[in-house]
Amino acid sequence: MIPNRTARSALLFAICIGATLVAAFNVVNLIEAYGSGPPYYSRTVNMDKWQNPLPVLAAIDVAALVVLGFGVRWWNRAVQRR
Repeated sequence: MIPNRTARSALLFAICIGATLVAAFNVVNLIEAYGSGPPYYSRTVNMDKWQNPLPVLAAIDVAALVVLGFGVRWWNRAVQRR
């Protein structure tokens, strides 16, 4: 149980920061993998070594959703018990 309003606010802030970090991680990795423009020399020279980032990002997203889900559940219970 979270004792006071400041702690509940800090938990909600931590949940929002965690979600933002996971979203930024996804965006950075997708832009790096697929790029935002036509293929340049640096991206096409090693295409035989290129790997699809989606399975790894999906695993990270599922883990983050579980952790953030428990955080939201904990925060929700703390708000309802006050």
